[in-house]
Amino acid sequence: MAKTMSGPRRSEFGATMRRDAWWMEPALVAVGLGLFGIYSTWAALQGQHYFAEPYLSPFYSPLILLDWWPWSPAILILWVPLGFRFTCYYYRKAYYRAYFLNPPACAVGGVRKKKYSGETTFPFILQNLHRYFLYLSSIVLGFLWLDVLYAFNFDGHLGMGLGTLVLLANTSLLTMYTLSCHSLRHLVGGNLNCFATCAGGETRHKVWNRLSGFNAHHMFWAWTSLFMVGFADYYVRMVASGAITDPRFF
Repeated sequence: MAKTMSGPRRSEFGATMRRDAWWMEPALVAVGLGLFGIYSTWAALQGQHYFAEPYLSPFYSPLILLDWWPWSPAILILWVPLGFRFTCYYYRKAYYRAYFLNPPACAVGGVRKKKYSGETTFPFILQNLHRYFLYLSSIVLGFLWLDVLYAFNFDGHLGMGLGTLVLLANTSLLTMYTLSCHSLRHLVGGNLNCFATCAGGETRHKVWNRLSGFNAHHMFWAWTSLFMVGFADYYVRMVASGAITDPRFF
């Protein structure tokens, strides 16, 4: 009679036959997202040091100032990009593993749940709003590019400082994060059965192919843009508070 090898039970938390450091990735994700969450919440609630001519912090763009609004203006707009990231397909996998541990990694036993409902019940059903956050975030991204253009304006003259490059790098990475979005790729061509039979099929197929290439590196754009948007706010905050002086190149 043939004998079968018995391994650890997948139903037990942490049970796995893997011998690599599988716990490293979810641990780093938990720390990285946690630090960004703490910093972004603190920065958004400050309501000051978000503008240093001609630089505007991306956390506060577009800047909406209302006489009747007593709190930080960032609260009026920051929910859009945060909602876009919170419902992002990549970030779902990342924080489901890092915080919910269900499972913490591939082929590793996770926290057992008596009833699994996936994303069909509240609050996880709100993940289906991702495509709408894509539309709203695209509008915000347009304002960020206007901020980049304004960052070249020094007292009515063309100029460039280190802050200009910081905002340019930040908005470029945010653009790549948006262009690599799964929902955008589906919007362009994922909902078609055949490119050849639809209007503008050849053009849509080319765009879909390009977005598919961006999408293959969606995780890279997600993390680099997350770091850069936090750094851009920090840089503008330091300049606005007088902690550092912005170097001017011309």
